[in-house]
Amino acid sequence: MSRVRVEKDSMGEVEIPAEAYYGAQSKRAEDNLPVSGERMPLPVVHAVALIKGLAARVNAELGLLPDSSAKAISSAATEALAGKHDDQFIVGVFQTGSGTSTNMNVNEVLANRANELLGAPLGKYSPVHPNDHVNRCQSSNDVIPSAIRIALRRNISDQLLPALERLQNSLEGKARDFSSILKIGRTHLQDAVPMTLGQEFDGYATQISHGIRRIKAILPELEELPLGGTAIGTGVNAHPEFARRTIAELARSTGITFRETGNRFAAMGGQDTLVASGGAMKGIAVSLMKIAHDLRLLSSGPRCGIGEILLPSLQPGSSIMPGKVNPVVLEATIQVAAQVIGNETTVALGGSMGVLELNVMLPVMARNLLESSALLSSILLLLADRCVEGIEADKKRCDELIEKSLSIITPLSIKIGYNQASELVHEAYQSGKTIRELLISKGELSIEEINDILDPRRMI
Repeated sequence: MSRVRVEKDSMGEVEIPAEAYYGAQSKRAEDNLPVSGERMPLPVVHAVALIKGLAARVNAELGLLPDSSAKAISSAATEALAGKHDDQFIVGVFQTGSGTSTNMNVNEVLANRANELLGAPLGKYSPVHPNDHVNRCQSSNDVIPSAIRIALRRNISDQLLPALERLQNSLEGKARDFSSILKIGRTHLQDAVPMTLGQEFDGYATQISHGIRRIKAILPELEELPLGGTAIGTGVNAHPEFARRTIAELARSTGITFRETGNRFAAMGGQDTLVASGGAMKGIAVSLMKIAHDLRLLSSGPRCGIGEILLPSLQPGSSIMPGKVNPVVLEATIQVAAQVIGNETTVALGGSMGVLELNVMLPVMARNLLESSALLSSILLLLADRCVEGIEADKKRCDELIEKSLSIITPLSIKIGYNQASELVHEAYQSGKTIRELLISKGELSIEEINDILDPRRMI
């Protein structure tokens, strides 16, 4: 039988595995809400640990903690940031809406490890106590919103933005490569006037560029932290210098310009910044959905579809049709985009649950935002490296479809009128002739005039 220790809290006794660093409140949260088996995202947990370690140093400087305790807490936090105690953060995503259980999970782990470093037994919480020392000048209500912002801000700058820039560069490269390749444009999935394949890809690159601009626009808001607001934003029980000093340490240690929010009540009671972050990622997902759909259509075939571009062949596409190859990266992109859009819906609903002085959907908002950022980061790189980089243009097919298009008569309508041009289109369609063949057969224009009018380069 596994060895256990017994801890007491305000509600009674709790059995804890003897060697566990977590304590009674963590165990109660795990036992009471076994919802999904999915734990709080580690980037948020690590951000909480980062806050705790730096806060301990600041509290020692302010004379609120003994140096020995502060150093032990800081050392324990450093270990947590290195991933040494990841298995000790046992609280699930679906917990108390403020994230209090996660805050206490970190408090207990750091307190027990700090006491162990000081030669004291686990579970006695002396000389370091989870609430009195690790949580000094803090509350779950200001720590968790701050940690979510820190985690998301770092994730966006470290992963999402580089991945977006990678795809943008890849699409821009293809736009240059395909700048001289003419093709037929399409509206309503019907033939339209000519364009270049490069113009089409440049449109995709610009969509990603706009996504980068929007996601960058939210970064300054994510850098504003409500730390120091404690319970509801007033800062009760916090030293007046605590927030300024601790946030300055966060900025120094991360290299990011974290700073005090201008209004803690807005930052704690409302979560508009997180909603805006989800909205920016949703915009990227919508762009990816359009781009992926387009590339699937343009590459459809290989013999009975549009077939203007050729995708890299990555894996067999059918268990029954030999030789079939599917656009797997594009289909994965579409699924990721759908998931991100769904995640954003929950985040938006979460933002609306800033009831009075506190939001009560913080854990699931954190989970969805970080998942969206991670999914987008992964699929953007795959889309760039395993799809876009290997795309080739089928110039012969592009030329063939331009010639077959009835819409290339558009420039002639200026000379002969819309109605007469429409009649010619109808006649060409019924006869199966191209517009060029029909005009030549009528003999009303010279070959030179026909070639000049129907030159697709004059239409782009």
